[in-house]
Amino acid sequence: MLSPRDPAQVQPPANGPPIVIPAWQLGLCFALEVGALLALGRYAGGLGRGAWSYVAALGDPACAALVWATFAVQGDPPSRSGKAPIPVPGGPRLAIELAVFLGGAAALAARQSWVAFALFMVALVVHHAMTTDRLTWLLRQELFRR
Repeated sequence: MLSPRDPAQVQPPANGPPIVIPAWQLGLCFALEVGALLALGRYAGGLGRGAWSYVAALGDPACAALVWATFAVQGDPPSRSGKAPIPVPGGPRLAIELAVFLGGAAALAARQSWVAFALFMVALVVHHAMTTDRLTWLLRQELFRR
C-alpha cells in the first residue's frame, strides 16, 4: 500500500515517463469512491421496506465495488500492484468509473441532498481536471498489445 508521502505512478504509454499522481489526488479519488458507494447504498436502502431495504442498501454498493475492483487496466494504479483480476481496455474501465461516480451523484440528487450533490460534483470535476494525463493514458490502453 502507498504511504501518504509516496505519489502513485501509472505506467507510461510507450516508453514515456511515468504519470505521477500526487497523494492528495489519490485521497480525493478514494473519498469520491467511498462517497459514491455510500450515496448508492443510502438511495437503494430507501427504495425498499423491511429486510429488503437492508439488502438493497448493502447489495447495491457491494455490486458496484465488486465491478470496480474486478475490471481494471493492467498497471493502473500501482496501489493494485499493477495487477488486474480481469484486465480490460482503458475505455471500459473509464466507463465503469464514470458509472459509479455519476451513479453516486444521481443518488444524491434523487435524495434531494443538494449540498452534498454540489460538493460531490465539484470534487469530481476537480479530480478529473487534475488527472488528465491518467485519463489520456487510460484511453490509449488496449487489452492486448501487439
